[in-house]
Amino acid sequence: MLDSQMRHAPKPSYWANPLVWSVAALLLLAYGLPYSQPLFAALFPALPRPVYLQEPMATLMWQHTGLVLLSSALAVTIATLAGLATTTETGRAFKPLMETLAAMGQTFPPVAILAVAVPAVGFGELPALIALSIFGMLPVLQGTLAGIASVPSPVLDSARAMGMRPRQILAEVQMPLAFPLWLAGVRTSVVVNIGTAAIASTVGAKTLGLPIIVGLSGFNTAYVLQGAMMVGLLAIAADLAFDRLAVVLQAHGTSAVKDQA
Repeated sequence: MLDSQMRHAPKPSYWANPLVWSVAALLLLAYGLPYSQPLFAALFPALPRPVYLQEPMATLMWQHTGLVLLSSALAVTIATLAGLATTTETGRAFKPLMETLAAMGQTFPPVAILAVAVPAVGFGELPALIALSIFGMLPVLQGTLAGIASVPSPVLDSARAMGMRPRQILAEVQMPLAFPLWLAGVRTSVVVNIGTAAIASTVGAKTLGLPIIVGLSGFNTAYVLQGAMMVGLLAIAADLAFDRLAVVLQAHGTSAVKDQA
């Protein structure tokens, strides 16, 4: 009866989804900023140029997003492989070291990584990519290690008793059970990198941090507000997208379990 009620319950409206509203607000601000002169002129009457027009905000948004996606892809790939390596005989010896790095790494500021990378590779996108990739590895590594550690020992013992090989146990038992904690680590990594990428403009990268830096250097509060709003909306949209992904995957997993039953 409960299943019947759930099937016939009205589905929430598409426009009631907060993800839709956050993406709409982000795109509206990005593409509509040049037309918002009257609004920001009223909010900041003392500023002769209250709207940031030196670079198209929409272009900065896509460049910012591209930098975050590329650095996050590198971070997720390297950190996940490093975490999974601890399940092997050789990798177990390095597990305490990886756990220490995962626990201590977040205290190392990305600005320091940028300061080290710039003399080595110069200004531009590359030092920002290096810094964001390194900083983004830590939550993923922590999530991977925590996910693997959360798999109950009786489950592993049962898998071994069934004759499963170590690779089969990893692929068919440990990875599926560790997936929620791993995804939480990826979510944290991406959202943090969206905010951290703003400081990449200090080394010449084109990101949404550019209006903030220009506004701070020129005492233009409107520029700072516009850049901060863009970064905040992008982070909110990404977080809501991960939340939606988790719900879809959970529903898919529940449906698969029912089908098997």
